[in-house]
Amino acid sequence: MATIRKEIPLGIPPEAVWDVIRDVGAVHTRLTPGYVIDTRLEEGARIVSFANGVVARELIVTIDDDSRRLVYAVVGGAAAHHNASFQVFPGKDSGSLLVWLTDILPDTVAPAFTNMIEGGAAVIKRTLEAR
Repeated sequence: MATIRKEIPLGIPPEAVWDVIRDVGAVHTRLTPGYVIDTRLEEGARIVSFANGVVARELIVTIDDDSRRLVYAVVGGAAAHHNASFQVFPGKDSGSLLVWLTDILPDTVAPAFTNMIEGGAAVIKRTLEAR
């Protein structure tokens, strides 16, 4: 199983980052506008539409306010298994560190997912630090 780990240092407080991450229905407006173009909520899941045409159904596994951790799993698509999490930690000075972990099978799809994560991380950093 491939694990993709992306650390995103942010110059804003952890509370502000967590407020955006935990808002699972607003990915397209608060977290990655333009990269994600729509998010629709269903019972226990969200449907995320990306600008590149990919649509993913993500089961919301955990929203843990105490540890500032969101876990979701993509159902269907190119991966046989896809589980991911965002966790917000205090960073340097008054900033924060957002850690995005993704476990995926088969390993052969990891490069495509790595590219999407890198692109998404850049938008996340730009969006959150612009607030």
